[in-house]
Amino acid sequence: MTNNKQVLAWVEEMKNLVNPDKVMWIDGSEAQLDELRAIAVKSGELTKLNEELLPGCYLHRTRQNDVARVEDRTFICTTKEEDAGPTNHWYDPAEMYKKLYNIARGTYQGRTMYIIPFSMGPIGSPLAKIGLEITDSIYVVLNMAIMTRVGQKVLDTLGDSNDWVRGFHASCDIDPENRYICQFPEDNTIISVNSAYGGNVLLGKKCFALRIASYQGWKEGWMAEHMLILGLQNPKGEVKYVAAAFPSACGKTNLAMLIPPKYLQEKGYKIWTVGDDIAWMRIGADGRLYAINPENGFFGVAPGTNEKSNFNALESTKKNTIFTNVALNTDNNTVWWEGLDKNPPENAIDWKGNPWNPSMFVKADKSTYAAHPNSRFTAPAVNCPCISEEFDKGAGVPISAIIFGGRRAKCTPLVYQSKNWENGVFVGSAMASETTAAAAGAVGVVRRDPMAMLPFCGYHMGDYFQHWLDMGKKLGDKAPKIFNVNWFRTDDEGNFLWPGFGDNMRVLNWIIDRCEGKADATETAIGYVPKAEDIDLTDLDMDMDTLKSILTVDAETWKKEAAEIEEHYKKFGDKLPAELKNQLATLKANLG
Repeated sequence: MTNNKQVLAWVEEMKNLVNPDKVMWIDGSEAQLDELRAIAVKSGELTKLNEELLPGCYLHRTRQNDVARVEDRTFICTTKEEDAGPTNHWYDPAEMYKKLYNIARGTYQGRTMYIIPFSMGPIGSPLAKIGLEITDSIYVVLNMAIMTRVGQKVLDTLGDSNDWVRGFHASCDIDPENRYICQFPEDNTIISVNSAYGGNVLLGKKCFALRIASYQGWKEGWMAEHMLILGLQNPKGEVKYVAAAFPSACGKTNLAMLIPPKYLQEKGYKIWTVGDDIAWMRIGADGRLYAINPENGFFGVAPGTNEKSNFNALESTKKNTIFTNVALNTDNNTVWWEGLDKNPPENAIDWKGNPWNPSMFVKADKSTYAAHPNSRFTAPAVNCPCISEEFDKGAGVPISAIIFGGRRAKCTPLVYQSKNWENGVFVGSAMASETTAAAAGAVGVVRRDPMAMLPFCGYHMGDYFQHWLDMGKKLGDKAPKIFNVNWFRTDDEGNFLWPGFGDNMRVLNWIIDRCEGKADATETAIGYVPKAEDIDLTDLDMDMDTLKSILTVDAETWKKEAAEIEEHYKKFGDKLPAELKNQLATLKANLG
């Protein structure tokens, strides 16, 4: 399939290491993928679902000890420990290669080695990057065929170039004690052993698209960010694009696939999804920032996804989708999960493979759930009813605004605009969310997650902040405006004051108006806050006083916040850019 000497040498080296019975290059053809689906069904690795109700869909179950990303087993392996920074686990590359190769040695005996050439981003796009993943798992092949562009065209585009990422995965014994997900950013290499769960083994996802790509972007002058990309179309048919970063459980996918409220739909407003998770951004020939979604599908959390919470995500799963660790409804051979609807199946098999019925369910006990709380769907992006026509073009979309957000009950207003790019980087660097009942540990604890990149930045986060500042200098007056949103302000009883979901469109419209100089704002200690009358409340059961209350900036609360940011900054030591120290000092002075 290729004459690329570096590719062939690496494949041969891996083959000699793991000793497979067979080798198969993935050419991307439907015939080959169908053959693999049939093998996986026969072996029990996949269950074919109801062809009439869920055409082309399959169910997969992982081992019970292998159901999520493992941050404590995820390493950044750089020559110098300081280059990985204080927020990553580090390991010496030479030692780690030795350790991983010893674990993987000979483990493909009796198995097939699958070689997947894949493109992150539309094949041939100037913003795309190429990788190869070697795996012994059909599940990985079929998921990568949804999540990335795979096959012969990728190798044709690569030609003789050595600009490609080496991804090696070995299922081994799925042993959690010897499970490692390792990134070698200086070598463009990823190695994953002893896992078969998507987030650890679909190496194009967080491993390449964020950890390796963030490092590449730093060295090459572009940005790889944990951000959705969406287009807002106004009644005149004009579309403006925004990129937005949120920590988990803050509604990222919901915002990416937002359905505007009826009143705004009738006026002609629309939302177009470019991406729900990752944005790669480069400065274009006109000096503006352009973004692509490097992925080709959605790897979404199933529980809680339903017609009301995210209609478009649910629609995306109706065909050619792989479901992982959800329940099998044996009455009609479809799938079910908690929060899908209020009609749990009377006869089901739970995610562990055991018989299940609704009488076994205890809300407070996750072990009684039919679907695992982190169960997933892998769905082709083309299935999404609101997928943007720009999604597959590869030129990227020009970004007007960058939005940061988090879950804060009292601190952060509904929306505010940073004073400039530098101040916006400060806002992103201090991003935080309060823990919910869904997260492990105490409720209401503030967790800092700069730019929502804490688990995914492939190098020192102090250098990462500096890279953001440097990008701003290059962009100059063409830089996107930076905003912060908080859909989660509550009253004293803990009730949410803003309706969220589709009504977030009202805030997005103000953001676009600000980018175009059409809306006024009030300057506060933290940035520019909307005048309450500029947020459109038409047809919304909300009074102006409540809106004003969630736009307030309380000085005492923010003094505490500033003290916490100062503590957060200490971990970055000498690498913390002076500009961010100055921004913090300015915030404190503004608060008096």
